[in-house]
Amino acid sequence: MKTFRVLMTWLVCVVIGASGSPLLAQQVSQPQPVQSQSAPAIAPAPAATTAAPAAPASQEATIISTDGKMSKGPVTVTGHDLSPWSMFLSADIVVKAVMVGLAFASLITWTVFFGKMRELAVAQRRLRKALAAIHESRSLAEARVALGAQKNILTAFLGAAMHELRLSSGINTDSGIKERAASSFAEISRAEARRMRLGMGLLATIGATAPFVGLFGTVWGIMNSFIGISKSQTTNLAVVAPGIAEALLATALGLVAAIPAVIIYNHFSRVTKKYLEMVGQASGASARLLSRDLDRSHLDHSHGGAVSHAAE
Repeated sequence: MKTFRVLMTWLVCVVIGASGSPLLAQQVSQPQPVQSQSAPAIAPAPAATTAAPAAPASQEATIISTDGKMSKGPVTVTGHDLSPWSMFLSADIVVKAVMVGLAFASLITWTVFFGKMRELAVAQRRLRKALAAIHESRSLAEARVALGAQKNILTAFLGAAMHELRLSSGINTDSGIKERAASSFAEISRAEARRMRLGMGLLATIGATAPFVGLFGTVWGIMNSFIGISKSQTTNLAVVAPGIAEALLATALGLVAAIPAVIIYNHFSRVTKKYLEMVGQASGASARLLSRDLDRSHLDHSHGGAVSHAAE
């Protein structure tokens, strides 16, 4: 009985070992997966929101001005100052002289404009007032009294007529007196016309020559720029543009001086013509007063002769 019990125990152990060995072998053959803990990914650093300003690039450049001078070497590429004053300072001495001359010509133009405008306005106002004052005068003497102490072209005409009458006293021919008075009136009119046209010759000269003077400065400056281009052996527009711009400034100044001069000259030509027409009216009024005085003197002489004959 005891032997049977031992045998059954052994048999149960064999069965249990046979059924458990495959499972154990499977557990041994299949190793457990190793849990690898990966390190957390490092987030990329945030990009800078504002980039630092890039330093100006340096490169080899050659700057050419209108005087033909070149500055070559590593320079910082910056914007060239193209203001009129900077271009004037950078220009060649010949181009500078042209610009200064054109600026002086423009100053002369505006000086003549303001001076002649005032002179013509005052002369027209005085002459118009004088013609209205002698409108009802019957003789040279009354006209001089009506004008008083005024000094204008009409008083010159009246003075010339009275002077001729005084010099021609005792002469019976009226035609000679009128002819000599007309000659005096013509001289006074020509002198007044010359006085009123004084300065207009400058306007005509400036208007005709200023564009060509400016063009000369431009040609000279561009010539120097091209000489500098040939020396630097570059056609970069950023390098040669400043010199050409300085040269073109001379042409611009020539037009600035010429255009107002032409306009002002034409304006004064019309105003002077109108004033000289008024001068002609004053000359005619003086001649009529002289003729009345001559006729009146003959009438007095004839009346005196008739009275003397009646008395006899």
